Amino acid sequence: MQNIKNIIFDYGNVIFDIDFRIAQASFKKLGITDIENFFAHKGHNQIFDDFETGAISPAEFREGIRKAAEKPDLTDAQIDEAWNSLLIGTHQQNHNLLLAVKEKYRTFLLSNNNEIHYEWIINYLKTTFELNNYDDYFEKAYFSQHMKLRKPNTNIFEQVLKENNLNPAETLFIDDSPQHIEGAKKVGLNTLLMTEKPAQLESFLKANGVL
Repeated sequence: MQNIKNIIFDYGNVIFDIDFRIAQASFKKLGITDIENFFAHKGHNQIFDDFETGAISPAEFREGIRKAAEKPDLTDAQIDEAWNSLLIGTHQQNHNLLLAVKEKYRTFLLSNNNEIHYEWIINYLKTTFELNNYDDYFEKAYFSQHMKLRKPNTNIFEQVLKENNLNPAETLFIDDSPQHIEGAKKVGLNTLLMTEKPAQLESFLKANGVL
């Protein structure tokens, strides 16, 4: 891909498999109705945005789920299990791939995340791959709950660009969500919509001239 010097990767369904349908089913089991409006890939209740930007704590998030389900007796563990059920996993081949991409480009991770998912993922990386974090795989990893910002809002992209002195015309953003792609375009980033499963990330990058 010509003139690209930097790549910003999304995490979920680009590098790491997630499945919103599993979480929807899990929330239904907790008692939440109208699940398509409450939690879906393209839209969701404000509680999720608030949690992803660190505006509410895990305890406040869990209380919001109890209210939505109209079940005040739901335990923290039940809620966390339902919420984390969308997290599937990743592949060692993608970690190897990220190191190869890092040799050719300046690379960054930009993920809409939250404290409960982040804790699960870090534990998963330790137990499955003996990794403490993603520091070796990117120049810097950004998570929405730490930044107090989230995609697709332009300010999250602007912060990453500014902090790392990146020229948007020389920077590629890869994400599986069309709304995030549109936000990135507004600040001048080149974009690629991920249309494959994370297991096919290498072939996807090759097919689009990144590798």
